[in-house]
Amino acid sequence: MPFGLDDPEPLIATVARLLAAEGAAREVAVLAHCNAYFEETGYDNWNGGTYSFALRIQIPPHLYAQVANFLSTIEANICEFSTRVLRSEGNEVLSSVVVVPNLGEGIEWRDRARAWLAGEGVSNQGRVRSDNVAPKSHDGLLFRSEPEIHLYRALKATGVSFAPLPVFIRGGSEYRRIEPDFVIVHRGIVLVVEVDGDTVHQESPAEAHARTTMLLHEGVHLERVRAKECATPEAATRCAKGLIAIVEKLKGARA
Repeated sequence: MPFGLDDPEPLIATVARLLAAEGAAREVAVLAHCNAYFEETGYDNWNGGTYSFALRIQIPPHLYAQVANFLSTIEANICEFSTRVLRSEGNEVLSSVVVVPNLGEGIEWRDRARAWLAGEGVSNQGRVRSDNVAPKSHDGLLFRSEPEIHLYRALKATGVSFAPLPVFIRGGSEYRRIEPDFVIVHRGIVLVVEVDGDTVHQESPAEAHARTTMLLHEGVHLERVRAKECATPEAATRCAKGLIAIVEKLKGARA
């Protein structure tokens, strides 16, 4: 194969970029957080002999749980784009892509399992029904990007009450479910914070407004920040302080 059977990384990098151009967020999330290797799966001695290989992709268990219902589609899409890139002409063919959970959890998994059974770490965080999965984990919570984790830490240090990636549902005939990046509750003000530009799934301003309308119409305030404003712990600290200042200003306007 053009990229070499000993190192699938160049292939994965190229396929991820192509899938990102298609807006395939689930597939890109899988590739961006995987360990991968080629595995020989068969040999056919017809026409000089052809070797078949599978691309085995291992991802963290918390990410696997989010994409499990879409595995067949994810595997098929990654395989299709990989085949396009490789365009095998020799006697080596990519036959399939298999996505599995990473098994390297270590002995600590028993303690984590017992803690989960005791109710620790159980939350209403979204398992993400959209195609914008949350592939990262920190403090037992899910996040979509490193900037979000930086902002989480910064908000945590301020002492305000907030929820990362909570689930909001509106029932009735017009069912809606949304998962804003953060919701800050401070001094009687509810501020929804969206971190823009840090995921594959991109929204237009109109789409973003439509998604948060169910909260905005209830009097909630919305603030959008750019991912680069939280790209480092120091930047996230400044961003968090700015958000608290906005809450104080909104509180003052009510007085």
